[in-house]
Amino acid sequence: MPVHLSVPDDPGLQGENDMAAIDSTSRSGPGWRTPLVIIICGSLIGMLTFGPRSTVGFFMQPFSQEFGWGRDVFALAFAVQNLLWGIGQPFAGAVADKFGSVRVIAVGAFLYALGLIVMRYSSTPFELNIGAGLLIGFGLSGCSFNLVLAAFGKLLPPEWRGIALGAGTAAGSFGQFIFAPFTVAMIDNTGWQATLTTFGILMLFVIPLALVLATPKAESNAASPVQEQSFKAALTEAFGHRSYVLLVIGFFTCGFQLAFITMHLPAYLIDRGLPAAVGGWVIAIIGLFNIIGSLTVGYVQGKLPKRYILSFIYFTRALATVAFIMLPLTTTSALVFGAISGLAWLSTVPPTSSLVSLMFGTRWLATLYGFAFFSHQVGGFLGAWLGGIVFDKFGSYTPIWWLSVLFGVLSALINLPIVERPVDRTVAQPA
Repeated sequence: MPVHLSVPDDPGLQGENDMAAIDSTSRSGPGWRTPLVIIICGSLIGMLTFGPRSTVGFFMQPFSQEFGWGRDVFALAFAVQNLLWGIGQPFAGAVADKFGSVRVIAVGAFLYALGLIVMRYSSTPFELNIGAGLLIGFGLSGCSFNLVLAAFGKLLPPEWRGIALGAGTAAGSFGQFIFAPFTVAMIDNTGWQATLTTFGILMLFVIPLALVLATPKAESNAASPVQEQSFKAALTEAFGHRSYVLLVIGFFTCGFQLAFITMHLPAYLIDRGLPAAVGGWVIAIIGLFNIIGSLTVGYVQGKLPKRYILSFIYFTRALATVAFIMLPLTTTSALVFGAISGLAWLSTVPPTSSLVSLMFGTRWLATLYGFAFFSHQVGGFLGAWLGGIVFDKFGSYTPIWWLSVLFGVLSALINLPIVERPVDRTVAQPA
């Protein structure tokens, strides 16, 4: 019978396993699928899927005025979208890990497009929750940048991964930069219905792009305990690992802050007397500066401890929020807040994804990152929903701004004890 020895997971062995998977993919796939082509197509998917979603706040007031709804109605639909995106992400990641990414991304893009069309024809809160909530939420779980980053981890050589994770994250922000002013202009000139229809058509372009991100199906490898690890064993290992749990808890704050700002910042600026176009440019500035932030973090995470990078990001967000709500609000101060927030916007994603990969390898990367992302989306659900409820009750977003500051400080502290090394893993040896 086998004798079980507890030994550290060898990073060199893990790298050899990853490279073997990459070599196998390269031999079985078309020769034109170079690392650069993979990064470009994955980045286009991130841009197309994240861009329309980042503009959801611009539809809240048109919907509310059209149907006489309170802000809590539209906020709830967006909150449901965040929650279902988070619930679906681990399962979509598990399917992609086991059977490959193409079908998952293609089905997700179709559901996303369908959700936008249903949203366009919604006239009741229930219909809005089906379109904007259920369909788009589950659609995003299959085609968002999370699946793209996991595919990058499986398809690209180690020397390409850091910059690819930064580029894939930055691409979503570039989509935000493009779509934010474009959405404001389209709503003003063609109406919110035509804008949503246009977004639905654009989402179908994700399907052919997904072919480039085809990852191999999981295969049993007797020589590799990493490849043989089961789904249940991977989850047991991850949630019994203190550093992973801390990472998951800290990621909650990221979702809370991003969802609240995405959903409610445009309306907040209008409430304070600024034109709607300013909200469009602030969201666009967030996207533009996040390109800088994500690429910078993608580069420096190979040189600095990732836990310190995450703590710095969360603390920076907290300080920026305090300054924003305490100082007089002007167009300039709003744009400055957008720039600082942008630098720290999605720049948490590359180090978070890299830490999961470092701790557990790439075999169940999409799945384990998916569970971390579920925490992110629970935070997003509360950030979007509580923003609407608090405003309708108190006529102000101030309590949620301060709650966001508190969460930022707590997450800055939570990430500091994370240990950045591969998990100790039991390896079976012949008797």
